[in-house]
Amino acid sequence: MNKLYISILSAGALVSLASCNLIGGGSAAPAAAEPQEKAATLVEVLAVARESVPQEAVYSTTVQANIVNNIAPQTSGRIVKIKAEIGDFVNAGQILAEMDKAQLEQAELKLKNSKDELDRVRQLLDQGGISQSDYDQLELSYKVAKSSYDNLLENTILRSPVTGVVTARNYDKGDMYSMSQPLYTVQQIVPVKMLVGISESDYTKVKKGDEVTLTADALPGKTYKGKIVRLYPIMDSSTHTFNVEVQVRNENRELRPGMFVRATVNFGANNSITVPDQAVVKMQGAGTRSVFVVEGDTASARVVTLGRHFDGKYEILSGLEEGETVVVKGQSSLKSGDKVRLEQ
Repeated sequence: MNKLYISILSAGALVSLASCNLIGGGSAAPAAAEPQEKAATLVEVLAVARESVPQEAVYSTTVQANIVNNIAPQTSGRIVKIKAEIGDFVNAGQILAEMDKAQLEQAELKLKNSKDELDRVRQLLDQGGISQSDYDQLELSYKVAKSSYDNLLENTILRSPVTGVVTARNYDKGDMYSMSQPLYTVQQIVPVKMLVGISESDYTKVKKGDEVTLTADALPGKTYKGKIVRLYPIMDSSTHTFNVEVQVRNENRELRPGMFVRATVNFGANNSITVPDQAVVKMQGAGTRSVFVVEGDTASARVVTLGRHFDGKYEILSGLEEGETVVVKGQSSLKSGDKVRLEQ
């Protein structure tokens, strides 16, 4: 009985002590601090407007000769004379080499005999001494001999078919031409041409006669003007491009086949909204681009579609309206919905 009384008394004393501590201002757990509101970010803004945006695109390509001729006789034979070397500029019709003339000389004699015989029987035909059918047979023989002689002449005295530069000579004087490779290669480099692969999205913007500006790494500081002379009719399904042929007059022969060049194609101009390139932000974890649009004192992220990049600006195809205010400085730490204050 005494033990029970002592236990109840001890429990009551503990309760009383705890009550006294609370009433008397004893130590208690501190209350949680309220979250502080984020300070407004200082930003610089710009009201977007429309301007004329040049629709240009730059493509890499390689210079090609306008015409490439591989010059060789029709049959094998001994090379008697070599009259041009690699690097020589030759004119159309200029003799480059001569083959053995034995067959040509035989054909020439046969042609002369056929012509003499035809002249003789022509007089007989006028006098009625030969039938028309016999005369026609002799005339046919003459024409066959003339055709054979002309063919042998063309394949014995080798001439350049174009005005250009000799880029290959594969045989020497005295060699037997074996028909394995051409005797000469002549390339026409006035003018030159390039094949430029244009994106299929620009297919409707390109037309024959459009001007193209070219630069070459090998010729720093110089630009060249060319024109689109041909549009290829099919698309490449793997690259989604189509070829256009650009021709450059190249009167001074500075552009040479094989040179790397950059071709700038002008598709005209659009009246589009533009923003400084520093206003455009890449969204983390996504491939989209956005800008921060300010309404009142709040900045909101807005996804935009970009067009051309020029003079430190981006063309905006969608996502912004003319007159809206965008952040151009101070957006690196912004999140959508943040408060902002404008830089004075």
